[in-house]
Amino acid sequence: PAVTESLRAATRDASNLADLWLDSVTIFERHNIPVEAWSKAEWLDSSFDSWRDMVQPVAAEVTQAMVLPSTEDVPEELAQLLGGTGFLNNIGSMIFGAQMAQALTELAGEVYSSTDIGFPLAPGRSALLPAGYTQLAEDIEVPAQEILLYLAVREAALIRLHRTNPWLREDILELVSRYARGIRVDMNRIQDAASQVDLSNPEAVQDAFDGGLFNPQRTEDQELAVERLEALLALVEGWVSLVAEQATQNLPTAPQLAETLVRRRIEGGPTERVFETLVGLEIRPRLVREAQNFWRTYEEKHGYEARDELWAAPETLPTAAELEDPDAYEARQNEFKVEDIDFDTELQKLLDGGFDEGESDGGESSTGDEPNT
Repeated sequence: PAVTESLRAATRDASNLADLWLDSVTIFERHNIPVEAWSKAEWLDSSFDSWRDMVQPVAAEVTQAMVLPSTEDVPEELAQLLGGTGFLNNIGSMIFGAQMAQALTELAGEVYSSTDIGFPLAPGRSALLPAGYTQLAEDIEVPAQEILLYLAVREAALIRLHRTNPWLREDILELVSRYARGIRVDMNRIQDAASQVDLSNPEAVQDAFDGGLFNPQRTEDQELAVERLEALLALVEGWVSLVAEQATQNLPTAPQLAETLVRRRIEGGPTERVFETLVGLEIRPRLVREAQNFWRTYEEKHGYEARDELWAAPETLPTAAELEDPDAYEARQNEFKVEDIDFDTELQKLLDGGFDEGESDGGESSTGDEPNT
């Protein structure tokens, strides 16, 4: 259904308040983008270009990997199952397209915002979906206005994060493309499985498709791409969860809403389902918890300004392994600090009689004729 004007006004008001709350917990500035209220259909239309950008590299590689020049070497059982050369030459795109269509259909009825999968689906725009959060209000018996406020904080935080650090969205899309470039399909596996399918049983044929019959086998480089993608998405979710927690301390139901989103993620929310369809990625809930703990601990040691500055480049963020072993991240950061020192310059200063004024021990300037030490 179309969104009423009253819901559009409520969305704008909630977004204005969300920005006020966020100003004191992050260094990222307001995005100054009018926050819209979308229907399910508007979400699909507005996000279509982003889905195309994500899906095309994977679909193209799957299609190419499964193109067959002829059916001469294809077992009779497989040829019967797939229906001839024309189908064989398009099977990759057909199956992949069907998977994505089903995923998007389900997502349209579940998403709450334009950033539900971890990055903006409509660059330059921001939106919340009343159909999603009003249904959530009924399910968990929390006032819809409070849910709207909490989701508005998360939406505004994610938009701020991505607008300040545009490399992040580009990196996520590049990792999906990197995964796609390594797709190889094991046709022998397909032939073996197809020979065991009971063609007279439609359910058996459907089970073959659903059971990963045509899923490509991962290479080592793909595993690395998926690992990095998982870490990035976990870091985004962990950061947003922490910032939302800090910004909504005056919202009584905020802890309950945070727990609701955690359960949603564990059960398989939009982010998990989309990337599972695209690259077979299963985001571990534990990794998201560790990411949130990482941001919390880093802020306690260095302040929220230094916490947010880590988003400046991919190299300053922890990897998936470092989220599980924080000491390894600290060690790598210390190595960077050592490498940043210009040892030649420092040595020359020492040979010339010491450091400049103000650089001696304790930060005090040397006086008189005493040499610097």
